[in-house]
Amino acid sequence: MRAAVLGSPVAHSLSPILHNAAYAAMGLDTWSYGLHECDEEGLGPFLAGLDDGWAGLSLTMPLKRRALDLADRAADLAVQVGGANTLVRGDRGWDAHNTDVEGIVKALAEVGVDAPRSAVILGAGATAASVLAALRGLGVRAPVTVLARDTARAGAVVGAAGRLGHPVEVAPFAELDRHLDVDLIVSSLPSGAADGAADLLAKSRADLFDVVYAPWPTRAAGAVEGRGGRVVGGFPMLLHQAVAQVRLMTGEAEVPVAAMRAAGEAELARRAAP
Repeated sequence: MRAAVLGSPVAHSLSPILHNAAYAAMGLDTWSYGLHECDEEGLGPFLAGLDDGWAGLSLTMPLKRRALDLADRAADLAVQVGGANTLVRGDRGWDAHNTDVEGIVKALAEVGVDAPRSAVILGAGATAASVLAALRGLGVRAPVTVLARDTARAGAVVGAAGRLGHPVEVAPFAELDRHLDVDLIVSSLPSGAADGAADLLAKSRADLFDVVYAPWPTRAAGAVEGRGGRVVGGFPMLLHQAVAQVRLMTGEAEVPVAAMRAAGEAELARRAAP
């Protein structure tokens, strides 16, 4: 059977490392996982060209919304979030799922963050919508503040908030200093985008989840860890969402998390080496 990750750009993806490590540890010698550059316009034709030898696809940006549109069926969570990072071959075509939410919840659990009462999200894109769903699942009931660099582009997370039934308040990122009195700050921003906020984060009492996984640690993570806060980076999220994908694609309940983690960490170390 075959599977792959699609996106644009996608060459940096760790998914082939994680999934192929799982196949090897599970003894799935006839399974393989590849990587394909694909934009939104190309996703439909790509799906149409796949035969029954394909078990599933991982979708990264900018394909998550398009994958949901093209799926024959979609899990409720993927619909609520407004994006699917996983397509699985089902009896009646392609089934869309969102495993990012599970990845976020399990990544936070690794550092003991399992019941925050209040949170702020930095960034307002597709990842922020999955973060909001994860926060709801963790029991956050208070309105979540979303700090956007461009508040006019916060439609995706606001739409997700409506479907999830969880209130959000959108404010400019420049007002971060007014929103630090929370249990958890989640940065869904790309690498380097939160660096300028490191000094402010060092003064907050909040724990930090930063979705960046390379280079690591980020300046923001170093600032929070330096004053004793709990910090989790993007790799555990990536790992656990991949574990959920392997489970969905293979139909196997037991997935070798340790083998996948070791393979991913080794690859990150190799990439970071001078």
